[in-house]
Formats: sequence, structure tokens, C-alpha cells
Amino acid sequence: MEYIRAFVVGGLICVVGQLLIDLTKLTPARIMVLYVTAGVVLGALGWYAPLVNYAGCGATVPLSGFGYLLAEGVRTAVEEKGLLGAFTGGVTAGAAGIAAAVFFGYLAALLAKPGDKS
Repeated sequence: MEYIRAFVVGGLICVVGQLLIDLTKLTPARIMVLYVTAGVVLGALGWYAPLVNYAGCGATVPLSGFGYLLAEGVRTAVEEKGLLGAFTGGVTAGAAGIAAAVFFGYLAALLAKPGDKS
């Protein structure tokens, strides 16, 4: 049942993104920023945590989950370090994902064969 909930919630998040692409003039980059920002705001308000508890990876893997991770990292760091945590908490919480993205992006650039698309 856990897999079904993750699939349905993650799928619904993707459906909303696809509808935004199809029905608005928003670019994919703006939709990505909207998702991360929405995750931060919903995480800061405490509304995203129940969705994560219900859907698991269906809510943490999409971009809104990254925003939630940033908000939770800042909240934890502020409790531990005070105001300085507001500047370091988000990056600390997302460090593993950011490092993996940089590493695998670099690896793909090394292994990919660039070419003209025409």
C-alpha cells in the first residue's frame, strides 16, 4: 500500500506540473522554481510534513520535496545555531543531493558524445 500511495501522490504532483506546462505560458524553468518555492513555503507552514508522512518518496522525490528539505534544514539549524542557521541550514540539509547532482552531471558530461543536432 505504501508504494501505491507514493505512486499516486508523486503522479499527482507530476500531473499538476504537466497541466501548468500545457495550460499556461509558464516555462519549465519557472515551473521548477515554483515547485521548489511551494515546497519551502508548505514546509515552513508545516503542511508538507503530513504529505511526506503519508506518501513517503512520492512527496520527497519531486522538486517540491527539495524545497521541503531546505525548509526543514533551515528550521533545524536555526534551533541549533540561531540566526546563522538560517543561512547554512538549507545547504547543509541538501548537501548530499547537490553533491550527487554535480558528480553525476560531470560524469555524464565526460561520457556523453557531443554532437550537432541538425
